[in-house]
Amino acid sequence: MTAIILIPARMASTRLPGKPLADIAGKPMIAQVAARALESGIGRVVVATDTAEIAAAAKAGGVEAVMTRGDHPSGSDRIFEALGKIDPDSKAEIVINLQGDLPTIAPEDIRAVLRPLEDGHVDIATLGAEISNEEEKTNPAVVKIVGAPLPATPGQERLRALYFTRATAPWGDGPLYHHIGIYAYRRAALERFVALPPGVLEQRERLEQLRALEAGMRIDAEIVRTVPLGVDTPADLERARQILSANGN
Repeated sequence: MTAIILIPARMASTRLPGKPLADIAGKPMIAQVAARALESGIGRVVVATDTAEIAAAAKAGGVEAVMTRGDHPSGSDRIFEALGKIDPDSKAEIVINLQGDLPTIAPEDIRAVLRPLEDGHVDIATLGAEISNEEEKTNPAVVKIVGAPLPATPGQERLRALYFTRATAPWGDGPLYHHIGIYAYRRAALERFVALPPGVLEQRERLEQLRALEAGMRIDAEIVRTVPLGVDTPADLERARQILSANGN
């Protein structure tokens, strides 16, 4: 399967304005995310943005950039516009939507998001990790996957997603899973997804992936060992600087 990694990025962040250009270990954050994508070895990496400064930073980091409209309601809509511009002949069968605020994501975890698509019944693949921090289990900022375990290769774990929620779920004994915001779409699935109207549960939970589930699309989640740091606050930014400086990135 031919895959392309698209990284949506915009300047509008209420908690950390201008965060795609924030310096982390000598590089803008968007360049650090792009570097992790390149290290995954999957293929073409493109930043989709509505800001010339972000595009310039991406190009300086060695990846392509494409300008998109500024009025997109979500990253999925932004990457769909970008996809039409950079791959009009539909050569890419799989489209990976990698959030532009995950500078510490492991390249092997980017590769892992492709594995569920080996099952032809899966429309969209994503990642999760078991929650080990008790505070995260009740934190509404931590999105949880409610899913049914699936057979997988020994040493791997996979869930068929039944729901995503900010609540503590499912109830009872057993693990809870933190959803990691990276998606691999079959091209046709992305086309269908962006054409759908917002779902009732999507609007209630403020989680766009619920739109796909409400429409009967199948999402499987590959379970990985660690959750990459999402940079949303100044404290997150400082932690990312410490992590990547220690790793020599």
